[in-house]
Amino acid sequence: MEYKTTVTKLGDTYQDMFDEGLVIVFNDNAPPELADLSALHTPAKLPGKVKSGDEVVLGDKRFTVTAVGSEANHTLEKMGHCTFIFTGEDQAELDGNIILKGDGMPKLKPGSPFEIYFK
Repeated sequence: MEYKTTVTKLGDTYQDMFDEGLVIVFNDNAPPELADLSALHTPAKLPGKVKSGDEVVLGDKRFTVTAVGSEANHTLEKMGHCTFIFTGEDQAELDGNIILKGDGMPKLKPGSPFEIYFK
């Protein structure tokens, strides 16, 4: 199973969140106040629950999921929303976080892939 979508736009304050080590994603129909800080993407159907060991492709990089907050699957399914944290920790501090392990931070731009590969 896989989830495949494409980044359509980076919000005006996306870089501020990125500089803090966060990548926030939302479907491209997000309210303006949320769209401003997000990487917006085309809506796609989430075919399963994201869990530790799954892989996420963001732009030019591939990451391994190490933890998933209790609400992250729900918001990803309903609004295409979650916050990716790149610490590799084994617990998510906030309910909407998905924690990733990999090499650095992704470079995103319109047209970049956002994909999840379920194990």
